[in-house]
Amino acid sequence: MSDAERYGLIAENLIDGDADRVKELISEAIATGSPSSDILENGLLVGMAEVGRRFKAHEFFLPEVMLAARAMKMGMEIIEPLLAASGIASRGKVLIGTVQGDLHDIGKNLVSVMFQGAGLKVIDLGVDVSAEKFVEEARIHEPQIIGLSTLLTTTMVNMEGIINGLREDGIRSKIIIGGAPITEKFARSIKADLFALTAADGVDKVLAVLGN
Repeated sequence: MSDAERYGLIAENLIDGDADRVKELISEAIATGSPSSDILENGLLVGMAEVGRRFKAHEFFLPEVMLAARAMKMGMEIIEPLLAASGIASRGKVLIGTVQGDLHDIGKNLVSVMFQGAGLKVIDLGVDVSAEKFVEEARIHEPQIIGLSTLLTTTMVNMEGIINGLREDGIRSKIIIGGAPITEKFARSIKADLFALTAADGVDKVLAVLGN
């Protein structure tokens, strides 16, 4: 099997959500000497790009995307150490979390894996993340993008305090917010840089800001 054929199969099985087969194909590719960067660019990213296209076109829905996301995550677990060792740079770095008071993570997880699938390095802080935690982790990781997520109208108000805390600390990362109750008007009112209507929309806007 040629490298091109194997990369195509990695992409196809990622789209199908077959994580075990994706891992198997990646392991085979590594064993035959395929560069980790080629596995990422020509296999995983091609697959996730198609998943993103189908999601935006309403050909895929959340269950299919989450299966593909799981396959992407398991594939990345294999090649990330190799990418780091070879000094391959990511397209950018994103720090993301669900804001304080909110324990929902499905939307955040979907966005995280779609960012990852676009070639971005993602630092996921989890749920119920305080302003202090966002500031602390932003200092450590120096991301170009910080993403704030929420599902609740009762916790969306906490986004403003987080943004103010980041700016008061001198952190100039672009801030994107999203979630079920969030509107573009609200995003403007709390001085967020970007608003994501959907996960795919968020990826497009972040890549545009980063010049990718």
